[in-house]
Amino acid sequence: MIMAFLRSYKSSKSYISISRAVFFSTEPSVIERKQISQKNDSLYRRISPVGDPNVSVIPILDQWQSEGKFVSFQRLIVIIKSLRKFNRYTHALQLSEWMANKKSNLQPAGVAVHLDLVSKVHGLEEAEKYFDSTPDDVKTLHVYGALLNCYATAKSVEKAETTAEKMKQMGMMTTLSYNSMLSLYKKIGDNEKLDKIYQEMIEMGVPCNKPTYYIRLSAYASASDLEGMERVLKKMEESSDLNVDSNAYIISSGGYLKSGKPDKAFEMLKKSEEHIRGNSKGAIWEILLGMYATLGKKEDVYRIWKVYKTSWSKVYNRGYLSMIRALVKLDDIDGAEKLLTEWETENLSFDFRIPNLLINAYCKKDLLAKAEEYVGQVRDKGKQPPASTWVLFATAFTRKNEMEKAVEMLKKGVEAADKRGCKLDKDTFRECVEYLKGKGDLEGAEEIKRTFEDRIRFAEKSGAESLGDEISEAQEYDEMEAESSLSK
Repeated sequence: MIMAFLRSYKSSKSYISISRAVFFSTEPSVIERKQISQKNDSLYRRISPVGDPNVSVIPILDQWQSEGKFVSFQRLIVIIKSLRKFNRYTHALQLSEWMANKKSNLQPAGVAVHLDLVSKVHGLEEAEKYFDSTPDDVKTLHVYGALLNCYATAKSVEKAETTAEKMKQMGMMTTLSYNSMLSLYKKIGDNEKLDKIYQEMIEMGVPCNKPTYYIRLSAYASASDLEGMERVLKKMEESSDLNVDSNAYIISSGGYLKSGKPDKAFEMLKKSEEHIRGNSKGAIWEILLGMYATLGKKEDVYRIWKVYKTSWSKVYNRGYLSMIRALVKLDDIDGAEKLLTEWETENLSFDFRIPNLLINAYCKKDLLAKAEEYVGQVRDKGKQPPASTWVLFATAFTRKNEMEKAVEMLKKGVEAADKRGCKLDKDTFRECVEYLKGKGDLEGAEEIKRTFEDRIRFAEKSGAESLGDEISEAQEYDEMEAESSLSK
């Protein structure tokens, strides 16, 4: 039955690569007992530097086998989990498809995680098609819960509420499902519905967990409801079951910062450092770098960076991205340039988001010649800038009213193969389109519209909201991983 399902799904237009390690039948305890160290995993070391999603990692597996080496499914499970955790969804799909071609058994928990991946890589519509094509006997609470989370993530309120009601009727609403609804209402700023769904959890006897409190804490912080935020934080501090950690104080710091209380925000950051523990410390240091930079605490930024570097045997792209972003925020351009040079000597995968931070700073300071010189040097080394790089130039030239140059840069963005994360300022988009129309270049105007009209930059989230998203979603990810690993 499973192979017929896979063939049927592959033949449809909505075919998505069969992905995610837990999609395959494997002894759950193996995953729990045999977490493979990435540091000593040479297969992972080969796959990890391939940062471009347009470059397949399948040839690496083929090469590995051609060398007479065995590809362990358990090892791939850990690699796929790591890729997903670092937002490398396309490569996770590629590895999972490779596994599916070998052998697979459809498991509800695996389908649930796969559904989440489909939504992230290919969008909500494809996720719905995948759900509809899944056999009914596999659509357990795990799969419905994943669908609900897809709707919540996409802020599809009506579909999320309809799915939640259906799950209630089937007795499928779990803590994770309620957290998805709480997260949805937090994201759309409807704290009235958030409080209502939380009260429903209490009345129905559904247990609350850490993500439940993180979501509520973030919601109140984002709304500058300090009374509600402090009430939730106090509840967390008083509960021995919740074991309050640094995340709670970081979210609270964001709430105080948004409410114009920098001293309290600083106090919360210091308190968060006292509660850093476990494997999360790397991500926490990265968040602290940004938070201290927002508060203008340059000395603390460099202090945290020193601790960060001594905490790990090697600093990867995420660390350099966080530190250079912090230095740019502090207007420490010299420091950012030195760190960029250091990053280049580390021979890590070339992530254009890192130099884009400095390129953006140059553009804002009207140092366009310096920015263009750097991009030229990178291109000479065979690196092709993504659309997000050319958009920075287009925005800068538009501000200077150099429209010919602006549209030239935007057209390079159209031609760029990599458009991941590319967002265009709405004024730049409008002015470039109008300029091309005025010049009679209607084809060029339409090309820019087709490429960028769905990539318009909206207002940035507040620090409290974005931090809350990152922390609560990480907690939900861990919970989904646990459910998937323990399901049979």
